[in-house]
Amino acid sequence: MTNVIEVTSLCKRYGDLEAVRGVSFAVAPGEVFCLLGPNGAGKTSITEILEGYRTRTGGSVSVLGMDPARGARALRERVGIVLQSCGVQPDLTVAELLEMYGCYHRTRRPIGELIELVELEAKRDTRANQLSGGQRRRLDLALALVGDPDLVFLDEPTTGFDPAARRHAWSTIRSLCELGKTVFLTTHFMDEAQFLAHRVAVMRAGEIVALGRPEELGGRDLRPTEIRFTLPGGRSLADLPEVPAVAIALEGDRALISSHEGVLATQRITSWALAEGMELEHFTVAQPSLEDVYLELTGGETGDDVNGETGDDVNGGTGHGVNGEPRGPGGPAGERDGERIEVLR
Repeated sequence: MTNVIEVTSLCKRYGDLEAVRGVSFAVAPGEVFCLLGPNGAGKTSITEILEGYRTRTGGSVSVLGMDPARGARALRERVGIVLQSCGVQPDLTVAELLEMYGCYHRTRRPIGELIELVELEAKRDTRANQLSGGQRRRLDLALALVGDPDLVFLDEPTTGFDPAARRHAWSTIRSLCELGKTVFLTTHFMDEAQFLAHRVAVMRAGEIVALGRPEELGGRDLRPTEIRFTLPGGRSLADLPEVPAVAIALEGDRALISSHEGVLATQRITSWALAEGMELEHFTVAQPSLEDVYLELTGGETGDDVNGETGDDVNGGTGHGVNGEPRGPGGPAGERDGERIEVLR
């Protein structure tokens, strides 16, 4: 089966700054592929190269069998993009916006089907400026899907959402895979990556430092299981039964048992408690989280300026876009938004 995205030895330089350093990966059809990393790690550069908004310095890139640097209409008609911030005509309704953007495409999904997919039926005739933040993001997704793309880029799709809205958005994104779409996701939320992604790549300083399934990333599945519970009154660690463990420690009044044989260790602990007629309060069994592994892989960096790249604006605030064109009024986001509309015309 041909990969939807193939990247080999990709490099991107901005003057003396090497923002992307020999990155290689592939994305299979129907996959949700997530790119993680602190700000400045190179995620934005890679994403914009794949979208065709930036040119690469070296390496090869194939998106749906085509080179995005050539800017072919045949490629753009098969790609949908949801930016961190999307600008739409605020005085148009949801249905009117979908109708207008649909006119830019040769192939169109039915408006009613899109509205149902993003669950905006009750807001069909509501103006964009009257939608809530979560509803606006759902509209952004519908607009990205109006041309029935095979590949969808989602850039921080749930930033600013409350927990309920985020779960709702996840359900919608999952439904894209059921439609046979491939999703390229960038996010700062580890639980989002854990829930949505089939595979995750973690970047640091322009390089991929780990790539794999969320539950296996960085050897996560091989790390000890951690069993925690509150010791019953009058009991100490010395009273615990013999369990296979690499470490047993006390965290305040809670016991911590780390074991490579989590099932057996859990069985012995719970059997001991039942035999003694004791309740083990706050009992949990877990492996290190994706966030734990991510922080180890990135060195705990916040990424405000990891390698000199400051997110979208790698041109040093010169007031020009990616190809020397003047920026839109919205800065970097406006620049990309403006380019997107220009391409669709």
